[in-house]
Amino acid sequence: MQLRVPGPTPCPDEVLQSMTKQMINHRGKEFAELIRRVTDKLKVVFQTKEDVLMLGASGTGGLEAAIVNTLSPGDKVLSVSCGVFGERFANIAEQYGAEVKRIQVEWGKAVDPQQVRDALKADPGISTVLVTHNETSTGITNDLSSISAAVKEFDKLLLVDCISGLGSINLPVDEWNCDVVVAGSQKGWMAPPGITMVSVNQRGWEAVSKAKMPRFYFDFTRAKNFMEKGQTPWTPTITTIYALDVGLSLMEKEGPKNIFARHARIGKITREGVKSLGLSLFADEAFASNTVTAVNVPQGVDGKKLNEVLRDEYGIVIAGGQQTLAGKIFRIGHLGWVTEADIEEVLSALKNALPSVGFRNI
Repeated sequence: MQLRVPGPTPCPDEVLQSMTKQMINHRGKEFAELIRRVTDKLKVVFQTKEDVLMLGASGTGGLEAAIVNTLSPGDKVLSVSCGVFGERFANIAEQYGAEVKRIQVEWGKAVDPQQVRDALKADPGISTVLVTHNETSTGITNDLSSISAAVKEFDKLLLVDCISGLGSINLPVDEWNCDVVVAGSQKGWMAPPGITMVSVNQRGWEAVSKAKMPRFYFDFTRAKNFMEKGQTPWTPTITTIYALDVGLSLMEKEGPKNIFARHARIGKITREGVKSLGLSLFADEAFASNTVTAVNVPQGVDGKKLNEVLRDEYGIVIAGGQQTLAGKIFRIGHLGWVTEADIEEVLSALKNALPSVGFRNI
């Protein structure tokens, strides 16, 4: 079975094998060496010299941590949303009492940095901007560099969801002045779910020192204090850290630039291959993601049935659309441990499966 959803992603055999190792004392020397080694490797991929914390959670836990550690109830927040996960980020902030102003971009389109600039100019009381770099629900990668430049013109805090991008597409955290950036182990890192990785720069720590939202498990200050001792505040997901350690070593061997180039190459192959079958892309191709391709379900085709045929007859598992896009698009994940041959197999299966569900334009 080939898993081609946008996460969790397949894990190489050596990553899976590493998880069979025996448990170690999470307050001992061996774990301290492990967590420091993994953190150093993470900083290379994050392209940061600032702090990177590991918390036991999925990516959504990282988003919640970013909110509760940097904001206070009543703070004005600008949410820049172009899909399901942008909305989730905003909803978390709202749940904790922030006053959220939304820029809602048509799904399938990218955010225009000028919209951010205009919104911040119109409301000087906004303290923080929430942005999803890579929106997997629609297959879009926003121009984060330009968005960040707009945010920093107004000296605002920038919180970034790059759960499905970091490790696969370029995001130089320090160079782009991103204050808090959230990633997840189950995406481009070739590891299982269980760890959210969060970078925090000096501006981020200043916000943490003033934030008044309630937090306990997801406390950045506590996590940093324990990290300095080579520990985590709570019992960590040791096996996932084993896996992440090996996955990062594989990434180190390939090299970040080569990883980004591979994803760009495979993203293009996927998009061109889908179009060659007579299908159309959902996302604006100028901003199409290199980690997931969203494809319109052709008229007269049952998207759920297509997914079932691919899974049951060809051993290919893809993702459907979410919320208002359910039944309207399907999504092919191509991040992390993925090759051109994997995508060729998916395209071949699609070509064979489509006629059986009523598509005749190939």
